Amino acid sequence: MIKHTFSFLLLILGIALGQAEQLYVNPKTGNDANSGTKTQPLKTLLEAAKRVNVNKEPEATTIFLSEGVHLLTQTVVFTNDKYTSANRLIIRADIMPDDTEWTPQKMPTVVTAVPLEPSIGGEEAKGIQPEVSHVTIEGLRFTGSPDYSYIDGNNLRRSYPIWRDGKSLDDLLVTQCLFTGNVDVLPLHVGVIANGYGLVIDHCIFFNCKNPVVFWKNDGKTGSRNAMQYSLVYGSYFSGVWTTKDTDGDRFDFHHNIIANASTIWIREKGSTRRYKASDCLFVDYTNLAGFGSGPLSGNNATSTDFLEMKNVQTTGTVTIEKDQSKRNYLQLVEGSAGSNLKAGLFKKNQ
Repeated sequence: MIKHTFSFLLLILGIALGQAEQLYVNPKTGNDANSGTKTQPLKTLLEAAKRVNVNKEPEATTIFLSEGVHLLTQTVVFTNDKYTSANRLIIRADIMPDDTEWTPQKMPTVVTAVPLEPSIGGEEAKGIQPEVSHVTIEGLRFTGSPDYSYIDGNNLRRSYPIWRDGKSLDDLLVTQCLFTGNVDVLPLHVGVIANGYGLVIDHCIFFNCKNPVVFWKNDGKTGSRNAMQYSLVYGSYFSGVWTTKDTDGDRFDFHHNIIANASTIWIREKGSTRRYKASDCLFVDYTNLAGFGSGPLSGNNATSTDFLEMKNVQTTGTVTIEKDQSKRNYLQLVEGSAGSNLKAGLFKKNQ
């Protein structure tokens, strides 16, 4: 009887797994007229989003991106609000950093070349825009924008590879992703900026971005906790993390992060009185520990740091980044670098 019951449960599980939607995207071999299977992949993430948005079956969705360059010439918006914490929308690399065959060259590279749209203080381009709750984005590499930042002395162009607008949305996990920019030729204004709740930045790398992540506005109600953990921020030329008046410090987990070679470690929205905790982190080689900001052109003048309670936070040492592109830990910490004990970076498993 037990044997038959177990077999029945396996059958039910198999059926449930079989119902999950899966789409494969390969910019080299794909075609947007294909079925979207692994052997007949789509060519663009935009086409995958179109198909996802019209599928109302109560099931999870996983979109697999192959290695190669995924060029976004139009903002990819997800609007199907059917997902739950158990049945998620997942946008992920076909090969993840913890897989044995992974190398940095196998990371799908998402390039945002979306036409700029007018906005406050200039223009902006948005890459992936999940306007639904319960989303995971994992294992991808995002570059900066091909447009220079400054239009003139008062207006900016801003690139947001991942942007979420809805102030009531919840549960956006960005994990094992690499964001790379260059202030002079490929600026990346903010790697991830999200309204709403439950923005979790986990095991990510932000290399030479202006701002790695902005925990933006919400509707003033209740949602999941925000978090930034096990992430490496190197070369940020404005902030290491940005919080607003809506970012509740009692529901914000900030730990095992490295912020080095930065202008300002922590930017708060001007007028914010929120208090925060940082634990088991490394902050080194920075100009200001804290500053205020209120918009795209706001300054980052040094402010008091009494809002930030620091526990086991090291402020001395030298962070060294691996620049050899043949190495598995390219753009991560070299062995023996300060902060190696924090396990920040793309890998979740022991390498």
